[in-house]
Amino acid sequence: MNVFRTLHRSFLILFAVVVIAIVTLVHFSISKIVAEQSRAQQQSLSPAIALIVEQLLKPLHTSEALGKSKELVELMDNENIDETEVFSTLARLNREFNLYFFIASEKSRTQYNSDGSQIELNPQQVNWYFKYRDTDANTIADIGKWEDTHFYIDIKIYNENNEFLGFFGIGKSLQSFLSVFDSYKQQYGYDFIFVDEAGDIMLSSEANLLADYSDFTNLSELPWFASLPEEVKNQRALNNRLITINQQDYLVAEVKLSQFKWTVFLLTPLDQRQADISRAFIFSVVTLLVVVFGLFLLIYNLLYYFRRDMQPEVIVRVANRLPDRNNLARHYEELLCEYQSLSVILVDIDNFSTINDTYGRNVGDEVLDSISSYLASNLREKDLLGRWSSEEFIILLPDTGPHEAFDIAQNLRHGFGSLPALKSQPHLQLTGSFGVSFTASPRPMNEVTAHAEDALYQARRDGCNLVRLQLIE
Repeated sequence: MNVFRTLHRSFLILFAVVVIAIVTLVHFSISKIVAEQSRAQQQSLSPAIALIVEQLLKPLHTSEALGKSKELVELMDNENIDETEVFSTLARLNREFNLYFFIASEKSRTQYNSDGSQIELNPQQVNWYFKYRDTDANTIADIGKWEDTHFYIDIKIYNENNEFLGFFGIGKSLQSFLSVFDSYKQQYGYDFIFVDEAGDIMLSSEANLLADYSDFTNLSELPWFASLPEEVKNQRALNNRLITINQQDYLVAEVKLSQFKWTVFLLTPLDQRQADISRAFIFSVVTLLVVVFGLFLLIYNLLYYFRRDMQPEVIVRVANRLPDRNNLARHYEELLCEYQSLSVILVDIDNFSTINDTYGRNVGDEVLDSISSYLASNLREKDLLGRWSSEEFIILLPDTGPHEAFDIAQNLRHGFGSLPALKSQPHLQLTGSFGVSFTASPRPMNEVTAHAEDALYQARRDGCNLVRLQLIE
């Protein structure tokens, strides 16, 4: 019973270990996948943010810083604009920052450009000036100069008396944006769409989405956007939304550009991300399988250990349940009725009383366990093993002649010498004496066993560890 209690506790421990291992691995797998998704998201957003800072925010901050310079304010605040000084200043800024600069003067109603050109500011020719002059915003992002489309950042300039002096700004050719966007697309695989508050696409990595002579493409005109639910389209809440463009899946990331009141949508193809996540998932599954296989080997070896440790107890139980002398008569009658002939072998463990007296009853029980297990494992399916006395076993061999039974007894006797050593007394050598008898007619069992007992006594008298046969006359 102690072994079974130990086994029961071990099964509970093993079950708890398996459950904990599986839960831990599932948590690890989910964490790994989530981490991989976050890493992929970070990998896609980081270069995009770097591009936005470099291509948009840096020019914005440059124009804002220059627009507050005393030199520029004094230049624009003169009643008579010194055009030579204006062009000289713009040319110098162009060389220093490699950007297109301009000044749109309220006093002279003229726009001066760093390339040396100038434009008269009138509502018919330059409508942007008057449109943005009357707005509350001090910083405006716009697209213009349609013969060579540019992206502009317009900064309102005021003097110390808060008098509006005009605009100072920076312009960049859209071709330069397309070149940079294309480079990023080749390297990272994603597309950009810059959208203003009205949904008009101001900048994009796709050249066919850019404005053409003030004709802007609106976000609602894109097929993938038109297929979205109305609520999503109305709120333009696209962050982490999955879309399909030309049968390819994209994940949308959303970045707000509050400086321009724009929204940047970053469209990342999922092929590479799915591959990365698949690799992480496969690694987690392989890890899970390896751990489960390791637990299986552990359970298998523990079960083998317990089975081996339990074997003596199981044998004792089986040996004690073997038919005894009082119950053998019915089995004898049934076998003799079915097979018409039957041999009987009585087996005596040599010097068993001495073994009990010398080493104790525990060793004696271990000897009985070993012998009964050996006899049971070396008999045929139709044979019957029983207990004849405390140290003797009886074997009924139906449809077996006396000489065949004698040979079986000899084989069993030789097998005693190859029995595994006892755990408690490994030096102890076990032998047995065998008595054989036979009947081919319906004789009483006590008559046949009496002759087998006589043969067994003869084997003992002749020195033990022998087989003797006595037939009924």
